[in-house]
Amino acid sequence: MKPNYLEIDAIEQWEALLAQSHEQAIALLKHSTACPISGAAFKEFKVYTRKPKRPIVCALVKVIESRPVSNDIEEKLGIKHESPQFLLIQSGKVLWHASHWDITYERIEQQVNAQIAKG
Repeated sequence: MKPNYLEIDAIEQWEALLAQSHEQAIALLKHSTACPISGAAFKEFKVYTRKPKRPIVCALVKVIESRPVSNDIEEKLGIKHESPQFLLIQSGKVLWHASHWDITYERIEQQVNAQIAKG
């Protein structure tokens, strides 16, 4: 089954996604494939991506495999890197972010519903 999220592995893709955030909100997970906590966050993220209730683009960055992209995200958004890390982005700004065990389906759903207008 095809995933319901984009996997970002090039800075050009990230820059296009950030530009797109001016039109549509972005749910971005920075995921470490070597970390069990990150694996748990990834499962929660995948549950959310199955049926988001708001118009939103879901995207994933594997931080080990795509280190330059991960670093550029930190630099452009001004949010210190953590892994796993969830970022809710709209209009080029972070509306909410969470890391580690705070990344749950329920928290993502709650924050997206609170921060993003119905569309």
